[in-house]
Amino acid sequence: MASKKSDAGRVSGSLSRRHALKLGAGAAAVSALGMPSILRAQSSPIRIGHLTPMTGFLGTLGRGAVEGITMAVEEVNAAGGVNGRKIDFSTEDSINPETAATKAQRLLERDKVDFIMGEISSASSLAISEVAKRNKKLFMALGPRSDVLRGERCTRYMFCTDLPNTAMVNAVGGALKREDLVTGKRLFTMTADYVFGHDLLAAAKTFMAANGAEHVGDELIATDVNDFSAFLLKIRQARPDVVCVNLAGNQVSNFIKQYNEFGLPFQLAGFALNTENIWAAGAGNFSGLWPAIWYHDLQTEGSMRFVNDFKVKYGKIPENHAWVEYIAFKCAVQAIKETGSSDSEDIINYFESEAEFDILKGRPGYFRKEDHQLMQEAYSLEAKPEGTYKDVYDSMAMGDPVPGAGESLESIFPSVEGGTCKL
Repeated sequence: MASKKSDAGRVSGSLSRRHALKLGAGAAAVSALGMPSILRAQSSPIRIGHLTPMTGFLGTLGRGAVEGITMAVEEVNAAGGVNGRKIDFSTEDSINPETAATKAQRLLERDKVDFIMGEISSASSLAISEVAKRNKKLFMALGPRSDVLRGERCTRYMFCTDLPNTAMVNAVGGALKREDLVTGKRLFTMTADYVFGHDLLAAAKTFMAANGAEHVGDELIATDVNDFSAFLLKIRQARPDVVCVNLAGNQVSNFIKQYNEFGLPFQLAGFALNTENIWAAGAGNFSGLWPAIWYHDLQTEGSMRFVNDFKVKYGKIPENHAWVEYIAFKCAVQAIKETGSSDSEDIINYFESEAEFDILKGRPGYFRKEDHQLMQEAYSLEAKPEGTYKDVYDSMAMGDPVPGAGESLESIFPSVEGGTCKL
């Protein structure tokens, strides 16, 4: 699918005419108001509020996210900040949608943050986005994957950096098709019972219908369920060709371990994955085909440097939420640097220009103007055969990036033609 925009239609590191006029107005203001007050404004810190789950079923992912963005903030401040302004950064546990909304309002009202970043839960992201919209402040939603955030619930003030569910499904779906595990096959799904899982199931059903698969069963599972034995018995009775996992957080690791303990022979696949789930399951327990937004084995210069720096700082390998928060913060820094402003409207206009960002992958990324989704490559992961890897961190083989070379990045993402996002 050819891109509907040429690369020349995007900007990279250039100032807009609007911003040039703004700089001119700023110069006039110096004369009118006096140099000292302007200098104080230019040297004031950039205040960024960060919310993400640090407890509950997404807590492990949230802690990795905090590590990634903290490293990025420290790097920027160590280099002198952004245009001479240091970053004043604070992070809190979002806990649940109600608490997330309350804390977001407090960050904006009491703490006077310039904008908000973070979150993994799609439900909490929706709550924060409403607060951001009401206050006309930027919210960079870094980890949620529900398509509805890029569709009917999109807003001018929200930008999403993780892969949406449709892109995840398309990434692993291509790998399943190559293994002849879709057309004419019987697929059974296990789905987390909240907005993310419901949305992922809808994307999975669309993929199955488009590719001639038979959907033979689905189980909606509450996010606090840890014993899957009753559901595994239903899978055994259904005898599908493929079991597709639409679970979230630590549910994925628990399900995989119990699936192996039951000794079920059916092909396993996932339509969403975080690498922390692989590690928590333990070496030898993870199997099947899975999608990935990023993996620590990615062999680009920027990604390898990030992994090395993270290991030096934290003594461990970064999980994919650490990567996405790290690169998202660097995207925000580029916008502030290029516009000379931490104002939400200026950053939004810069993002909507489809400026390109180094996201440490083989191809740069950019925010699609129509739905504010970060366009980027995705990958598939496949469990290596027993005895071919040294530890759990080496237990998955990374597939080629999708889309392939020469294909538009937008080909794996939900189409915006006739879409439901109205910014």
